[in-house]
Amino acid sequence: MKISDKNMNVKIYNQSGEETGTVELPEVVFDLKWNGDLVHQVVTSQAANQRPKVAHVKGRGEVRGGGRKPWRQKGTGRARHGSIRSPLWKGGGVTHGPNKEKVYAKKINKKMARKALYTVLSAKIRDKEIVVLEDLKFERPKTKLAAGFFEKIAKNSGLERITKGNGVLVALSGKDDAVRRTLRNLPYVGVDEARNLNAYQVLQYKYILFPKSAVETFK
Repeated sequence: MKISDKNMNVKIYNQSGEETGTVELPEVVFDLKWNGDLVHQVVTSQAANQRPKVAHVKGRGEVRGGGRKPWRQKGTGRARHGSIRSPLWKGGGVTHGPNKEKVYAKKINKKMARKALYTVLSAKIRDKEIVVLEDLKFERPKTKLAAGFFEKIAKNSGLERITKGNGVLVALSGKDDAVRRTLRNLPYVGVDEARNLNAYQVLQYKYILFPKSAVETFK
């Protein structure tokens, strides 16, 4: 993927939700054609890589008991058995059940992951689902201040769905614990640094919001 110096202009807002001008965004990140095959491959791989390995059942080598043969091989009239840990017995091991040792991870090339992210961001900007702010700061780390901020953004910029469901992912330009503490209790907000974003994460949210200082990180 060749890096270009071309830029595109988009609207920029202040924290009152008022339009204050435009900002240049790099076309190499925000102006790619849609590539559904690439996005599907990368997103399913990233989802698999995040899949927790918690489902597990015990096989015959893990259940308790059954150290000796339940009865002698011949002469009882009953079927032959070697251990009560057999899957044929109640309380025995499970055959072909889920196992926490199974690996679901899939390899993704860095270039593919990066281009898929840029493709998703480009689609979102075409759908007017990206919001760029002059800055993102709060006087105090209070959830009430953050809720008021998003209400203003929703009202003044016409993005009513920003406060519903998985409304918005805030991409910070760097580590900012104060902003994280302010936003963390809002159920419709996700927070991460711009350098950590991936296609799977971005697709979980309706809108992507970031301060203009994060543009350099995207480059």
